[in-house]
Amino acid sequence: MGSTAIALVAAVVGVTGTLLAPVLAQRSSAKAQKAEFERQQQAAHTQWQREQQQAELTARRACYIVTNAAYRRYRIQLMNHLWHVHRSEVTDTLKETLETARHAHHAAFAEAQMLASPAVLAQLDDVAKALSEGYRRTKSLEEGHPDEGDTFEVIEAYLQWIWERWKEMRAVMRADLGLANSPTRAAP
Repeated sequence: MGSTAIALVAAVVGVTGTLLAPVLAQRSSAKAQKAEFERQQQAAHTQWQREQQQAELTARRACYIVTNAAYRRYRIQLMNHLWHVHRSEVTDTLKETLETARHAHHAAFAEAQMLASPAVLAQLDDVAKALSEGYRRTKSLEEGHPDEGDTFEVIEAYLQWIWERWKEMRAVMRADLGLANSPTRAAP
């Protein structure tokens, strides 16, 4: 093989390299751009998920605040109503006040059913049932046909028991929101 053949092979390799370099560079650049695009997409998706989680937490927090207040107010109104029943001082205004608290409780519970975690919803459901039973028993006493053994003192003790259940419910709500110092059981 002579110097002419070597020069020809070198020229072919050189021209081929020169022709392929832009193609290979473009291909390498396209791979890098694709990888960068995928990283950006992943970062955007992660940011979106973080924002969604924050929005859900904010919505749950607002819901829990309203629900907590409504449950508490309803129980307090039940206690007040029971005292008025005991003193035979029930008026239409007092009945209306109790019904307003009861309806606010129902509205808050309905909203919570859409947003609350399963653990919180179980607590809310238990306390709602207890409040409903407290209402029924208080109204039965008011109407003069209480359940056998139901007296003012027995119903008052039941409503006090609901207070303890409410404390447990509140603790589960706080834990669900990730708040520190969220005891699972309320201290006596």
